[in-house]
Amino acid sequence: MVRRNAIYAQSGGVTAVINATASGLLETARAHRDRIGKVYAGRNGIIGVLREELIDTSKETAATVRRLRETPGGAFGSCRYKLKNPVADDPDIQRLFEVFAAHDIGYFFYNGGGDSQDTANKVSKLSQQFNHPMQCIGIPKTVDNDLSGTDTCPGFGSVAKYVAISTREAALDVASMSESSTKVFILEVMGRHAGWIAAAGGLAGDGRDEPPHVILFPEVPFEQPRFLEAVAKSVSKFGYCVVVASEGTQDANGNFLADAGTTDAFGHAQLGGVAPVLAGLVKHELGFKYHYAVADYLQRSARHIASGVDVDQAYAVGKGAVEAVVGGATDVMIGIERTRDDPYRWRLKHVNLSKVANVERTVPKSFLTKDGYGISARARRYLQPLIQGEAYPAYKHGMPVYATVKNQLVPKKLRSYEVS
Repeated sequence: MVRRNAIYAQSGGVTAVINATASGLLETARAHRDRIGKVYAGRNGIIGVLREELIDTSKETAATVRRLRETPGGAFGSCRYKLKNPVADDPDIQRLFEVFAAHDIGYFFYNGGGDSQDTANKVSKLSQQFNHPMQCIGIPKTVDNDLSGTDTCPGFGSVAKYVAISTREAALDVASMSESSTKVFILEVMGRHAGWIAAAGGLAGDGRDEPPHVILFPEVPFEQPRFLEAVAKSVSKFGYCVVVASEGTQDANGNFLADAGTTDAFGHAQLGGVAPVLAGLVKHELGFKYHYAVADYLQRSARHIASGVDVDQAYAVGKGAVEAVVGGATDVMIGIERTRDDPYRWRLKHVNLSKVANVERTVPKSFLTKDGYGISARARRYLQPLIQGEAYPAYKHGMPVYATVKNQLVPKKLRSYEVS
């Protein structure tokens, strides 16, 4: 059995549990030293691989690798960088395989969303052209929960738990002050094209009359008169209104309410904040006093309140990725398959990368209430298990204790390479 090295890279926006995936991968790889030599990590994701900035993870102690399971952020650094033209004669692709050859890389683990699965798929296909056989495994990660081929995406369960709890707590605050102060509270959450995180806000209440009173999904075209009517009705009936709004809220023509007119590194629209737009409508059209909050990075980095299920699944897909290559698999993503709702049961599965690359999964219509402003019983059955369980990190002096990695780079063997 040939022993070759592996490379692991984190991609895109990080989550509260992406390091749990790294922990599962590294601990499992260390248990298979007969097959896997060194495990390198790209410093700042695929950019680090292109620059030949490879972190030697063998320098990290077993205790540090174990503590990664409790640590938010991306321990080795991540990036938003999409290979512009992934064909054999593209300079980036040629550079990747130069690095792979120089460091005897036989296993490529790419931990990210749809764009990352696409990259892993293309690298797998191109490895034959470069006469450099490689096993390429995609590992799912995204708080947006919009990857196909998997019941849920590691990272989503924890952001869902944070948003649901934050919505419930903020609602109690607003309700207590609504008689003489704030009438409307708006929480903006992530989700450009898929409203899974906004849907999770619906878990804050158990009944139709409990907050949030209005949820705005990218899947449901925004209609200003209808929105204002719903807010006014809620204030009239309950004395206040709690709104959870996806950042990707858009009109019937697909125009984002918060379009800033710019794009990110993946070519996605850069959004400037839907909460202040909605707050302005509430103020000018209804005259209600309001407050709003933008969860932003807080929702995806809140490891202190992570979902126990999410942590377990994140670790499992990292472990499963190594077990996949040891078993001879390649060109697959490690997916999660739900086998039962109550009690919740799940297992890992292999999904061909070509079936998930750049395929976006949105919230189905059956998950929404008839008015499009809430979640259905079916959505609740899907979402509820994903936020179950607590997985608190260790604390010292009242603060969580997180891993500190050395991130020691291996010596370079190639010429320098500029990433544009």
